[in-house]
Amino acid sequence: MNAVEEWQDSLSEAGDLSPEIVDRILTTHGERGARAIEAVAEERVKEYNDFTVVVGHSEEHVVEDGGCLCRDAQYNLDDDDPTELCWHAIAVAIAERVDRVDRHDMWYADVREFL
Repeated sequence: MNAVEEWQDSLSEAGDLSPEIVDRILTTHGERGARAIEAVAEERVKEYNDFTVVVGHSEEHVVEDGGCLCRDAQYNLDDDDPTELCWHAIAVAIAERVDRVDRHDMWYADVREFL
């Protein structure tokens, strides 16, 4: 079991971000983990009928199946290292385990038409 699986399992069991789990996330992911925790606290993880989206400060990022197509994930992360995740993917993993996903019964594709 790798470090990501360990904090995710612990978080699933606990159901909330204890100081110990926060420390494990930060130890594993550093600044990306901190940004993810901040996004969850600010309720910026949105689930639509078709996608889960993390609202960034300048754009929104679609996360599917634990992966994201943001520039960080595309250019900076090692695909062969399962512990390397962008902060958007980490935020979704956290939000799902602590029931902090902001759910919307609509299609994200429809929301994008309004933006």
